[in-house]
Amino acid sequence: MTKAKTSKKNIVQNIAFIVFIALLLFSPLGTFIKVQLNRLIVFSPKTIQLQDQKLLSSYKWLILDVKGNEVSLQDFKGKIIFVNFWTTWCPPCIAEMPSLQKLYNDYQDKVVFLFVTTDSFNTADTFLKKEELNLPVYQSITNPPLEMVSATIPATYVIDKQGNIIVAKIGTANWNSDSFREKLDNYLRK
Repeated sequence: MTKAKTSKKNIVQNIAFIVFIALLLFSPLGTFIKVQLNRLIVFSPKTIQLQDQKLLSSYKWLILDVKGNEVSLQDFKGKIIFVNFWTTWCPPCIAEMPSLQKLYNDYQDKVVFLFVTTDSFNTADTFLKKEELNLPVYQSITNPPLEMVSATIPATYVIDKQGNIIVAKIGTANWNSDSFREKLDNYLRK
């Protein structure tokens, strides 16, 4: 092969590689692939060891529900609270949504679920309908307690009845796993 043919072949390969990377990063196909990869590597979340648990410093966090009502975290003091920070454009968030829906379906009358997004309610509602999800969505009005501040999403926190953060999971998790359900059931019995 001549030098010119080799050079032309390399240019074509480089262009093909750049197009492939652009598709992965900036197209719906890329989002789909990232979601599927996240679902392949997902694990059950672990509870925090008792000696490492942090007590929630404040329940003074206001959130807004889809009907425009202000809700205070204070309203749920003494209950198990499940807080998930997510957005519709986040592949790891999308990847864990089916497991969150299954958990919510079975525990919605026992646990307070707060799915907090920075998306508009219209955007979140469109996403939930498309994905056939039925989760209670909120937006922050004030900053959450310091123990629940994360620069990364999804970020999920489970607070026990005494106000201890028993789970602080950044990233995708299988929230519908048998081991997590068993841990949640144990905390519900306390």
